Amino acid sequence: MLVEREGERVNHKRLWRVYREAGLCLKRKKRRHCVRIGLPRPALTGANQEWALDFAHDVLAAGRNIRVLSVVDTFTRECLALEVDTGFASRRVTRVLDETIVRRGCPQAIRCDNGPELTSRHFLAWALEWKIELRHIQPGKPTQNAHVESFHGRLREECLRVSWFTNLFDARRKVTDWKVEYNEQRPHSSLGYKTPAEFARVVLTQSYGKDVGSAHLENDCGVYHFPTAPATG
Repeated sequence: MLVEREGERVNHKRLWRVYREAGLCLKRKKRRHCVRIGLPRPALTGANQEWALDFAHDVLAAGRNIRVLSVVDTFTRECLALEVDTGFASRRVTRVLDETIVRRGCPQAIRCDNGPELTSRHFLAWALEWKIELRHIQPGKPTQNAHVESFHGRLREECLRVSWFTNLFDARRKVTDWKVEYNEQRPHSSLGYKTPAEFARVVLTQSYGKDVGSAHLENDCGVYHFPTAPATG
């Protein structure tokens, strides 16, 4: 077409042969798409049976983008971690999860999307080491991780959109304050109008027959955390 626009008439077969001999025929690599199979969601009966993980985004006053890593217990609705940074590599994500596991105990499963930091070899090996089942949702279907999406809706409306973050440290302070308010002061209708922290204490007391304060376990390193929820099924 370009040759004809310049007024030249050339046989298309000859032009194609010269085009190939000159090494101008390059194949376009097809993008590999992640394939996930939708599975029915299991019924949850206790804390630490499934954590939901996802990222929210915002911007600082200087225009720099920030990401907010959210970790939510699907059953108790507690926000277990809410980390703010300019970026989250796979090792940064697992470091946050390690700190959360020390405080709360190990989950049986983690529900997340198919982002590169959540499908890397490091993240998969980390989950295998902890014996945690990874439940990746299907691409383009965020409703399969509805609990954390609902949580992000509140986070955006009540914190991110109404706050002016002067710098990264200011963003971390305000987001942490909102996390404490969400866990300790905000009742949920789905939890019998209890706060997530109150509901978690009731669940753990019923599951282990003791108060949360005495339900803490001590591991080999002398770190106290909540016990892992008993397996279902």
